[in-house]
Amino acid sequence: MLLHKGEVLFRQGESGSLYHLKSGLLKIVRIHEDGTPVMVNVIVPNEIIPHHSLISPNPNYGTAIALVTCEVDVLPAKEWYQDLERNPDKCRDIALLLQDKLRMMQKRIDQLTEVAPADKLRKLQAWFQSFFKDIDLTELLTQDEIAQFIGVRRETVNRLLRSQTSSKLPAGPKNS
Repeated sequence: MLLHKGEVLFRQGESGSLYHLKSGLLKIVRIHEDGTPVMVNVIVPNEIIPHHSLISPNPNYGTAIALVTCEVDVLPAKEWYQDLERNPDKCRDIALLLQDKLRMMQKRIDQLTEVAPADKLRKLQAWFQSFFKDIDLTELLTQDEIAQFIGVRRETVNRLLRSQTSSKLPAGPKNS
């Protein structure tokens, strides 16, 4: 199936199929009881989601939204879990998938523990560039989402992005 930017793959609280992201990027947004949306994760190619349902069915933790056009395979839950029962070796494959996700989350924690907000933003930008070299991070995420993801205020992200833009501008003419 193809999802286009902004389309929803699944919603928080729903249960059902699992999904293999073949290409693209998805964001996972969790809506808190007060209605506040918080971006909690980014799903990259070759991940199978929702992660917490890989071994047993559970309601979706958040809503999956396409950041760019995504190609997704639907993995019907009934077939997935029956296959796990018939093929215990598949549990090792799932463990390896979860291990890779844990490593990614550890890198994200490393980003959050950077002291300087500029370093946090720089690392996030570099990480996104590893997936999309020609797309700026701000074309994929709002300043609020970037702030949530790196643990700073939106105003800080705005200031840092302005600073990056001004440092890339050529110097103006010199007065003699």
